[in-house]
Amino acid sequence: MIDRMRPLSSLVLVAAGITAILLCAGCMQNAVVTEETHYDPVSVPLGSVKHAVVHLNMSAGEMELRGGAEKLLEGTLTYNVAAWKPIVDSSVSGDDAQITIQEPERHRFGGDHTRYRWDLELNDQVPLALHIACGAGRARLRLGNLDLENVEVNMGAGQVDMDLRGKPVQSYSVHIAGGVGQATVWLPRDVGVRAAAHGGLGSIDVVGLEKTDDHYENSLYHHANINIDVTVEGGIGQIRLIS
Repeated sequence: MIDRMRPLSSLVLVAAGITAILLCAGCMQNAVVTEETHYDPVSVPLGSVKHAVVHLNMSAGEMELRGGAEKLLEGTLTYNVAAWKPIVDSSVSGDDAQITIQEPERHRFGGDHTRYRWDLELNDQVPLALHIACGAGRARLRLGNLDLENVEVNMGAGQVDMDLRGKPVQSYSVHIAGGVGQATVWLPRDVGVRAAAHGGLGSIDVVGLEKTDDHYENSLYHHANINIDVTVEGGIGQIRLIS
C-alpha cells in the first residue's frame, strides 16, 4: 500500500511545482511598473441634488473621506501606475444622484514605490447613503459633519478609522462587515447610540457604552430624538468603539 502511494505523491509534488512556476511567471508578467505620479482632480456638481448614494471601492491603498465640499463631491485621485487609474461614474435623476469611484478590476501587486490614494470631500448638506469597500490599505473616514442616512463598510485586511463625532441631524445606521483587519469607530456623546457585534470577531473593545444583553448602548438611546445604530459582523480582527 505504501509503495502504491509513492508515485501518486510524486505526481502531486510535480504538479504543485509546475503550478508554482506558472504562478511565478504570471507574477512576473504582472509586475508593477511605476511612472510619473498622476494627480487627477475629481468633481461632481451639486446642482439641485437633494439626496446622494455614494459607492467607493478600493482594494488597496489609502482613502481619506471627509465633509466640507461646496460641490457634491470633490477631491484628488493619486496614482503612479497607469493601469490603476480610478473609474469615476456619476449620474443624476431628478433630485437623486449616484456616484461611484472604483479601482479597476484587475490584479494588483504593490511595491515600495507605488502610490495609490483617494482624498475626497462630500457636501455637508445633502443626505447621503455611503457604501465603502476597502481592502488591504487604510481608510480614514471623518464623517461626523455629513448628513448621513446610512453607512456600510466592507473591510479586508486593512485598517479603518471612522470618526462619527459631530451633530447629526437625523438618525442613521452603520454596518461594518467582513475582513480580518482593525476598525476603530469614534461615536458622538450627545445622541443615542446602540452597538451590536456578531460572529467571527477577534476582539472588541468598547468605551463609553454599557453592555445590555447582547449589545451595548448609552443612557440616551431610548430617550433621544436622534439615534445611531452600529452593527459589526464577522471576521473583524479587532474592533474598538469609543463614545
